[in-house]
Amino acid sequence: MIELQKIKKTYNKGQVTAVQDISFTVDRGELFGLIGPDGAGKTTLFRILTTLLLADEGVATVNGCDVVKDYKQIRRQVGYMPGKFSLYQDLTIKENLNFFATVFGTTLTENYDLIKDIYQQIEPFKDRRAGKLSGGMKQKLALCCALIHKPAVLFLDEPTTGVDVVSRKEFWEMLKRLKAQGITILVSTPYMDEANLCDRIALLQKGQILSIETPAAIIHSFPTRLYAIQSSRTHQLLQDVRSYEGTASCFSFGDALHVTFRDSAGGSPDGDPASGSPDSDPASGSSDGSLENAILGYLHAKGHTDARMETITPGIEDCFIHLLKE
Repeated sequence: MIELQKIKKTYNKGQVTAVQDISFTVDRGELFGLIGPDGAGKTTLFRILTTLLLADEGVATVNGCDVVKDYKQIRRQVGYMPGKFSLYQDLTIKENLNFFATVFGTTLTENYDLIKDIYQQIEPFKDRRAGKLSGGMKQKLALCCALIHKPAVLFLDEPTTGVDVVSRKEFWEMLKRLKAQGITILVSTPYMDEANLCDRIALLQKGQILSIETPAAIIHSFPTRLYAIQSSRTHQLLQDVRSYEGTASCFSFGDALHVTFRDSAGGSPDGDPASGSPDSDPASGSSDGSLENAILGYLHAKGHTDARMETITPGIEDCFIHLLKE
């Protein structure tokens, strides 16, 4: 449904590379996520695919249409929700919907079944101006306007940024229902926890793809054992663990540290004897006793008498950090 081949885009006369050699495909009816921080190139890709920006190199198609030659056909087939709220703020909810329906030669009534579940949540406020809506309600209105012409492909550029947790959850539930209706969805987000809600994801950083796979496959590919270490002195704990000679990586995650250890100090998820942990199993939460004793002994000597350590399953963010290092 979406295909990109070696897409490159630069700004400032080639001085700034936004995306470099990007290639991937999105299948019909798939919920595909572009995951990465600000500046990773997500919005540039969206603007190229929605015919708002020309790539310097490469070829891209949407539903079989070339984004350069067939831009008029693409614009009739896609729905686009940009990262910044861009509806008419002085128009009411109903007026915005009627306007966008008219632009696409349809009516609110004609495609009401598609947006019914979403629109019913904001219908009680249909006479309220868009500029007076909360973040979550603006999000639902923007999604309704993007769907009003029943697009084949839906592009959502960071739709949950700046939205409360409850609205974020509701939004992803809406996307699942839209996917069930056969709509292909390409969504971008800087939130790593949302990656698990996609069928497949592409991890982006500085305009390049680090990995493309299902969330489960990316997590399964994490090459070493991951530990969570905690103590009451978190800041000092971070410094002390990073100073430990066997530490490969150490990052703060909430009130815990996520830590990996080098070669003989760590262990692979498969219990590879060469990795120094033949009897441990990450799925069971057990860890190499000798390693744990060594680390806890080191931390106790540093004054962390309440330090705790356990093996944990990596998350997408752990995998992203590892891929950045690689």
